[in-house]
Amino acid sequence: MSGYSNTASHYHGVFVWDVEGNKYFDFLSAYSAVNQGHCHPRIINALKDQADRLTLVSRAFYSDQLGKYEKFMTNLLGYDRLLPMNTGVEGGESACKIARKWGYDIKGIPKDQAKIIFAEGNFWGRTLSAVSSSSDPTCFQGFGPYMPCFELVPYNDIPALEKKLKDPTVAAFMVEPIQGEAGVIIPDDGYLKKVRELCTKYNVLWIADEVQTGLGENT
Repeated sequence: MSGYSNTASHYHGVFVWDVEGNKYFDFLSAYSAVNQGHCHPRIINALKDQADRLTLVSRAFYSDQLGKYEKFMTNLLGYDRLLPMNTGVEGGESACKIARKWGYDIKGIPKDQAKIIFAEGNFWGRTLSAVSSSSDPTCFQGFGPYMPCFELVPYNDIPALEKKLKDPTVAAFMVEPIQGEAGVIIPDDGYLKKVRELCTKYNVLWIADEVQTGLGENT
């Protein structure tokens, strides 16, 4: 290799070329929630086909593809409704809004007191809400004041979680089934099942942040 540059020039499949012409094997297969590799022909052709027909639809109209997409995804995931999002952090923000609204309207939490619990080591974006739930100083330092009523609990710690969920002002618990940005951290066997049981027991919504791990993002 004649040198190294972290400025990418082009990609194909599992390979990346930098601006100096060096070729690299991409062990990430792109990045994070888009780790399907680079320039896959089926994906590129689908993008081109749709762009040739319709590139953008304002909120004043429905796309003829929206209903088809929603039917396909709800059938696939076994849900009765779907709210499409552009990015993972937008999905997380919407999930927090829905949880707080549910907390006030359904659970009966007093106004402006709804809490959302997050697992330490989480990462779901870089908006102010997302960094307010972070335990990583490189993500949140210098951006305060932070979102109120966001609290942290150790990942993979059922007793600590149950202690938090006993608070009647808790609306939701948001957690990655497998943590990604903190490392590839897999919980103990039975952890997620117990999360489900505890959230049901204490009437708390479970926001499963599956942006990196699966299809049912922020459910």
